[in-house]
Amino acid sequence: MNAERLLQHYEKIADAPDAIARLRRFILDLAVRGKLVPQEPNDEPASELLKRIAKERAERISRGEMRNGKLSAVPIDFPFELPSGWVWLRLGETGNIFSGNSINEPTREQLAKTQEGRPFIATKDVGYGLDRIDYENGLLVELSDKRFKVARTNSVLICAEGGSAGKKIGLADREICFGNKLIANETWSVLASKFALYAYMSEFFFDQFSSKMKGIIGGISIANFLDLPFPLPPLAEQHRIVAKVDELMGLCDRLEAARAGREMVRDRLAAASLARLNAPDPETFQDDARFALDALPALTARPDQIKRLRQTILNLAIRGKLVPQDRNDEPASELLKQIAKEKARLVETGETKRDKIPSPIGEDDKPFTLPSSWGWCRLRSLATALGDGIHGTPEYTLGTEYHFINGNNLENGRIVIRPTTKTVSLSELKKHKKPLNEYTVLVSINGTLGNVAFYEGEEIMLGKSACYFNLTPFTNKRFVKIVLDSPYFSNYATERATGITIMNLSLNAMNEFPFPLPPLAEQHRIVAKVDALMALCDRLEASLADTAATRRRLLDALLAEALAPVDGRELEAAE
Repeated sequence: MNAERLLQHYEKIADAPDAIARLRRFILDLAVRGKLVPQEPNDEPASELLKRIAKERAERISRGEMRNGKLSAVPIDFPFELPSGWVWLRLGETGNIFSGNSINEPTREQLAKTQEGRPFIATKDVGYGLDRIDYENGLLVELSDKRFKVARTNSVLICAEGGSAGKKIGLADREICFGNKLIANETWSVLASKFALYAYMSEFFFDQFSSKMKGIIGGISIANFLDLPFPLPPLAEQHRIVAKVDELMGLCDRLEAARAGREMVRDRLAAASLARLNAPDPETFQDDARFALDALPALTARPDQIKRLRQTILNLAIRGKLVPQDRNDEPASELLKQIAKEKARLVETGETKRDKIPSPIGEDDKPFTLPSSWGWCRLRSLATALGDGIHGTPEYTLGTEYHFINGNNLENGRIVIRPTTKTVSLSELKKHKKPLNEYTVLVSINGTLGNVAFYEGEEIMLGKSACYFNLTPFTNKRFVKIVLDSPYFSNYATERATGITIMNLSLNAMNEFPFPLPPLAEQHRIVAKVDALMALCDRLEASLADTAATRRRLLDALLAEALAPVDGRELEAAE
């Protein structure tokens, strides 16, 4: 193993996706292939161990400690070539292997009342190889209770059934009884139990194990388990391998802790920066914002951190904290008068219906303080029409250009036509047509709440999970989207939605939504600023993806080089 090269470049690969987990798997893979420690010519070869295994097995059978089961005579397929001194054998030849006992509820209650005895271990009590088995689960088997099979100290356990099959693995440090979904291996004296544990944890072994699993739940029979191939090194080399794996796993633990420490520091710094923006000090806000935007590229190492940054930007935007106010802007109160006048004109011309006067905004309806030039209003006050799509099932017609749109077709300002999107005839479209126009905003109100799209003249029929509302020229629809994308609307919708598995937001809740309205000129400035900052977030995300891909390529090259030297140009390219 070319550890020097790996460690030399570790700082570049430490934050690669699953870097530590992959390094652990790689170490185990080297271990079972005889590539982790050098072979010693003076070691007693594994072929000699087979004689001692046969003798030990016969002695245990004669003492009645195990059954005389016959092993398969089918030849073993060798998955890879082993070093000199190693041998392939069937897993059934590595020890006394058997499954545990199933227990019913009365027996479980009895074990829960037992004061002294052997722990009864279930799958849930076993970790993933390096974790300690949980012996303190409250279930004990009396030493005199002969109903249960007993596994010796240093038996290796593996789950044989269900989602944890082949993954949950443990090494017992005491005598135990155990459940029927677990298989124990009391390894022979010439097989170090910890080497068997590490072999079980290797990717090679899991692949072999998985290939023999069957059934809907997924599991391996004891017969198929016993037939799995197992690489056996000389005993002295087993101990050297175990010592080296222990050392390298300890190194991985330290690397993991260091990475967690770096992540914690980044998280704290990023959270502190965003907190200062979400609860701004008027005197220092501009400096805080400048610092945060300059520092966040270095602090963001995960997509979820950038998502929080996006939410902070939207949060500031709808509170009047993102761009400065201009005293020359016409205030929102005048804007609302113009909107009301335009709505009255449309009623007089018959282009829309007169609607009820929205309820006034009380102090309790105002979740935060707005700048003096802004104003609160109900969403219905901004709209000349607000409704949803048809509540029945339309008559579908295949192959037309008229699509039936629901809330799941609304995505980031666009109507998205999916392969599963159904179509209707022109006559069906006209029968259920809604008054959509260039000022229409569409919102998902069923399922995923709050997805927004702008209507751009598409020939569509709306379903009931899509709400539409038509603005006037006195409101920037892209600012409206900013409000609907913000955590403020998300919280409002979640609090008022009904349903358990599928959330539904009523049209009344949409009508009554308290909307923070800036002057029209400031709406345009906010939209421009949000666009610029979201573009910065896009670049940060792209940079993260590129960096992760580069680290992954470098890690792949280093691991490949450790197994079999690669062309130096490949490693240089990865670097």
